[in-house]
Amino acid sequence: MRRELSGLQGITDPPGARAAGGAVLALVLLTGGALLLRARPSVTRKVAPDPVPRSLHAAAAGLCASVLADSAVEHYRANFENPGMVSPLAVSALGTLLGAQAAMGAGKRPGLRRGVYGLAVATGLAGFGFHIYNLLRKPGGVCWQNLFYAAPIGAPAALGLGGALGLAADHVARATNEPARIAGAKAGRALCALVAAGLAGTVGEVSLLHFRGSFQNPLMWLPVTLPPIAALLTAGSAIERPHAPGHRFTRAWLRLTAALGVGGVGLHAYGVSRAMGGWRNWSQNVLDGPPLPAPPSFSALAVAGLAALRLREREDA
Repeated sequence: MRRELSGLQGITDPPGARAAGGAVLALVLLTGGALLLRARPSVTRKVAPDPVPRSLHAAAAGLCASVLADSAVEHYRANFENPGMVSPLAVSALGTLLGAQAAMGAGKRPGLRRGVYGLAVATGLAGFGFHIYNLLRKPGGVCWQNLFYAAPIGAPAALGLGGALGLAADHVARATNEPARIAGAKAGRALCALVAAGLAGTVGEVSLLHFRGSFQNPLMWLPVTLPPIAALLTAGSAIERPHAPGHRFTRAWLRLTAALGVGGVGLHAYGVSRAMGGWRNWSQNVLDGPPLPAPPSFSALAVAGLAALRLREREDA
């Protein structure tokens, strides 16, 4: 029933948008296929494992997994009406697999991994454009009604952010003689800024959706009050003076944010259970209820923030 209603709500794309989505999907499949065909195992070197790149790979895999599950549900609900809706599923699945392997120290094809991470960034940017288009073409354009119910603008950014963190992980791992730099800044500072921006964007998305839900449960205030503090503290770590005091408080708040992401899955599962039929009617209520894959994005970003702090302290040592 819910999937049938989607077409009545003005979701159908015009032929030009469908053609653009098909072109994006074709490019994703061709690029991904070329990367897989050209992948070569790397020469194994016995070096001490560095926890920072592995944590960043874990964060990238976590964001990709969140996108994979979330886009699968949301794009299924929209009937995969635009061929481009398949693209984030394919890219995020590869990003999850390769990121998890690298986090466990089992990634043997760094060229393939970096290619997939780059593809994730490009796909995230393309998805952002499609979601903006989806918002603007609805009657009323940019208005609260459309911000509440159109394709979420910030969702594709999570895939791009996952790819960026993965690329940063490999960049940091390759910098052996001197501290790595990203966009001219020391990698630790750049990553703190990136994580802070990611947390802020995620909070914005959550705030919009929880406002739509009227904050009917007091616990809905947690993800719009705790992570903003983590974002501010992490941003402060990006611009603080060298050899500033330790980041014990920032680290503790990031760990609290990570726990919030895990707990949020349980709270969203509870929200699904409160719908008519509960989990017995899971095929309907998972589509209509609070998104189960969304909260772990806070956990993934918190893990990346902790890795960035460790790198910051290493750079000042």
